[in-house]
Amino acid sequence: DVPVYVGEPAVLEQLTGYNMHRGALAAMHRPALAPVEELIRDARRIVILEDIVDHTNIGAIFRAVAGLGADAVLITPRCADPLYRRSVRVSMGTVLQVPWTRLPEWDEATPLLHSLGFHIAALALSDDAVSLEEFEKNPPEKLAIVLGSEGDGLSRAALSAADTTVTIPMLHGVDSLNVAAASAVALYALRVRAAEVA
Repeated sequence: DVPVYVGEPAVLEQLTGYNMHRGALAAMHRPALAPVEELIRDARRIVILEDIVDHTNIGAIFRAVAGLGADAVLITPRCADPLYRRSVRVSMGTVLQVPWTRLPEWDEATPLLHSLGFHIAALALSDDAVSLEEFEKNPPEKLAIVLGSEGDGLSRAALSAADTTVTIPMLHGVDSLNVAAASAVALYALRVRAAEVA
């Protein structure tokens, strides 16, 4: 019961403002976002994106989440919209598959996550950080992996909220990975193993 309209390429380009629509356009209703508690109540691995503004990174992280088996993504109030067209394309459509919602500010989010049994692990460079190699040996049953913005990384509030700060060991003088690459490395290392699935 979905109406389909046909238009000349010039008309479609005028409607969109882009010559990138590949000849197909769709308009749909955006569903209301689920409450955080409802979305992650039964989750074991979730990813939190703090203030990530690059839509390509958002899409790539969602693809990693889907492919490596995390249960949901939570995004902070200033994080880019996962339903932006570039995020959808880079994610290979997984932003429409992976459950996600917006997280409130940290002063409200931290007790909420703890009340639901989540250990908050911030991926960041820090003198007191635990290496991913060590952390993956005995990961918490319910884990929230927090990833920060492309430029400044995680905020002080996010780092204060973390139960553990985790770093990916690097070589050859490189201090960090792109946030999307880091998400894939961490998600693979901290995935729920088949033997642990109830």
